[in-house]
Amino acid sequence: MKDKSTTLTSFMKQRRMGLNDFIQRLATNSYACKHPEVQSILNLSPPQDAELMNTNPSPPPSPSQQINLGPSSNPSAKPSDFHFLKVIGKGSFGKVLLARHRTDDQFYAVKVLQKKAILKKKEEKHIMSERNVLLKNVKHPFLVGLHYSFQTADKLYFILDYINGGELFYHLQRERCFLEPRARFYSAEIASALGYLHSLNIVYRDLKPENILLDSQGHIILTDFGLCKENIEPNGTTSTFCGTPEYLAPEVLHKQPYDRTVDWWCLGAVLYEMLYGLPPFYSRNTAEMYDNILNKPLQLKPNISNAARHLLEGLLQKDRTKRLGCTEDFIEIKNHVFFSPINWDELNAKKITPPFNPNVTGPNDLRHFDPEFTDEPVPSSIGCSPDSALATASIKEAAEAFVGFSYAPSMDSYL
Repeated sequence: MKDKSTTLTSFMKQRRMGLNDFIQRLATNSYACKHPEVQSILNLSPPQDAELMNTNPSPPPSPSQQINLGPSSNPSAKPSDFHFLKVIGKGSFGKVLLARHRTDDQFYAVKVLQKKAILKKKEEKHIMSERNVLLKNVKHPFLVGLHYSFQTADKLYFILDYINGGELFYHLQRERCFLEPRARFYSAEIASALGYLHSLNIVYRDLKPENILLDSQGHIILTDFGLCKENIEPNGTTSTFCGTPEYLAPEVLHKQPYDRTVDWWCLGAVLYEMLYGLPPFYSRNTAEMYDNILNKPLQLKPNISNAARHLLEGLLQKDRTKRLGCTEDFIEIKNHVFFSPINWDELNAKKITPPFNPNVTGPNDLRHFDPEFTDEPVPSSIGCSPDSALATASIKEAAEAFVGFSYAPSMDSYL
């Protein structure tokens, strides 16, 4: 009899937890709360039994989580506007998917971020930085463009240009290193994009081959502006410790204030990797690599031109006050002898033929994306809009479906 009683108590607890979880979801959805049937359910729900429920339940997410997306916000957009085709990238807070708009048939890269993960790590500022920087990209040829953004109760959606020539990282892995003319072309387009960001008082801070894409013609496109720092005047500094280990400048490692020259260090690191196949000062042991960055002299093998050698020595100067770009920023880079073959006006007009053509056949050609991403199934939660789902489904049926579940993972656990 005791066993039966324990089983019954456990069953009732599971039913209540399932229903409580469902009611909390309804209560935090502003659209659903206005529905008369939802109001009826919320008014009828009995007080929770403190012995069966957690006596200190975590508060439901507030409408809080309505993050202000500013001018890019498109309140009428929703996930069901898109047919999500493939996963093409992953990050700390979500995924990037190839999607086709159901109305205009245009292809986009849709970055889907989990609000819960962002709020948990207190990363709202970085996400807003990304949105702000994307908005400031009026029309620079080598920066990814933001079309608009929208949000659901639990996710943020950024609708971006779809770029399918592959990450520079992907091509470097396949070819190990590039010949100097190809490395010059890429580093010139990257420098042009960084110079433009600096002109807007933005420091990029996270330049690495994974954030550098090739478009379908073979031109550079910088993406992922999550670590950008805004409002850095020409002589301004910041001190946040962030970036990717292999590309961190000495002043960042020293936790000293740093300025926009941190981006020129990163350009040097990426150029070095394009020419030699590994980042400068690289070691599998991170502590040793940090020590190398701080203390080891730059060593250059003799298989590059004197101009390339001189540029790398200028960019990878450990003292930022002596680094190339410290006084006149992009102008110093632009005027360096290594870039003398480059006509910068033609470069920015995309009139210089890229040294490598990805030869993609169209938007569905995913040959330059890592199969680690594209082989992954598209999560069913991606295209699900809680608002529209609740608007069209019978609330009572949904309530009955949830009763009896001891644990229902939230939709975002599938993302």
